[in-house]
Amino acid sequence: MAAFLAGLGGCASMSERDKATAIGAGVGAVGGAVLTDGSALGTVGGAAVGGVIGNRVGKKR
Repeated sequence: MAAFLAGLGGCASMSERDKATAIGAGVGAVGGAVLTDGSALGTVGGAAVGGVIGNRVGKKR
């Protein structure tokens, strides 16, 4: 729990685009894992695709 809270503090200095990229990667990783029944390749692929999409969405803000 302490590591989680410390990690949240690191986001304070991130730009909106960086935050959107990180959120996209997280959501993509979860989605990739769910769609591929926990496959490592699916999880990493989902994170990559989600990160790219998050980055593009964050650029428009």
